[in-house]
Amino acid sequence: MYTRSETAGPDAPAREAPVRLTRYAHGGGCACKIPPGELEEAVAGLVGAAPAARPAGELLVGLDTGDDAAAVRLPGPAGGPAVIATADFFTPVVDDPYHWGRIAAANALSDVYAMGGRPLVAVNLLGWPREKLPFELAREVLRGGLEVAGRAGCHVGGGHSVDDVEPKYGMAVTGIADPGRLLRNDAGRPGLPLSLTKPLGLGVLNNRHKATGEFFEHAVETMAALNRDASEAALAAGARCATDVTGFGLLGHLHKLARASGVSAVLDPAAVPYLDGAREAVRDGYVSGGTRRNLDWVAPHTDFGGADEHTRLLLADAQTSGGLLVAGEVPGAPVIGELVPAGEHTVVVR
Repeated sequence: MYTRSETAGPDAPAREAPVRLTRYAHGGGCACKIPPGELEEAVAGLVGAAPAARPAGELLVGLDTGDDAAAVRLPGPAGGPAVIATADFFTPVVDDPYHWGRIAAANALSDVYAMGGRPLVAVNLLGWPREKLPFELAREVLRGGLEVAGRAGCHVGGGHSVDDVEPKYGMAVTGIADPGRLLRNDAGRPGLPLSLTKPLGLGVLNNRHKATGEFFEHAVETMAALNRDASEAALAAGARCATDVTGFGLLGHLHKLARASGVSAVLDPAAVPYLDGAREAVRDGYVSGGTRRNLDWVAPHTDFGGADEHTRLLLADAQTSGGLLVAGEVPGAPVIGELVPAGEHTVVVR
């Protein structure tokens, strides 16, 4: 356990107490994202506002649909490969620095997998309150990131750090993909089933951990698991439409996918997998502000049917390093709904 010296009072002897990294951040993990409605308003009008002069390649995926990463096809006699570029970082989602590093790296790499790509090289992005937290902890964060990147076969080539008021960590990742087999969030078609490759509930369990210090190993290992196998399985099954489920929750990312594809999505909440303890965490009130903002954002676009409040909150739960949401069947992953022709709502829960 990593510790720091604390003094209980002016006359009390110094004692060692655990360092709770989550206490040094106002939010945790992908729940600290800027709310989706505010973000969309901020970037409105920027699409194509400043086109590149003499671009080095063809932009295949940019800002238009809010996809998981950018994709540029390199020039070549027969058309070159697609380069995937993304960056992702966040405040501590767990107290253990090594696990936080693992989770943040897996989350950053996920954007490449969500596009059907393979990560090649990453650089670290680190913000550190150097006068509050020892660099021994930062080293553990970086070690966790290196472990996961190594497992992904991805080089880590340095990075950038700043003195920050809150600890933050993540990666900028460059990958490669076949431009004819990209997984995009705008390629959904009516009649396709929807598969989800990781269970929901990460947000509420992380919020419970932040509030109580309870450790949920199954949640940590779920977040640290790579989406590589799911991506490869989706491509092998012929899928062309996918996104990963992170800070905007299942409902938010499904709404974006359906909207970009010009379809609606029918979701069966009984088929959605949840982590052990997730429903209890919602019942006990461990719901982040990010999750409630997600629900507020998607509510005008969603027909909730008879779904109760707890189910709605879980479906909107702000995930960190969640699974892939794939338009198509992925072996081993539950089918949680289907895409249908566009209707009044982009998402229908029934």
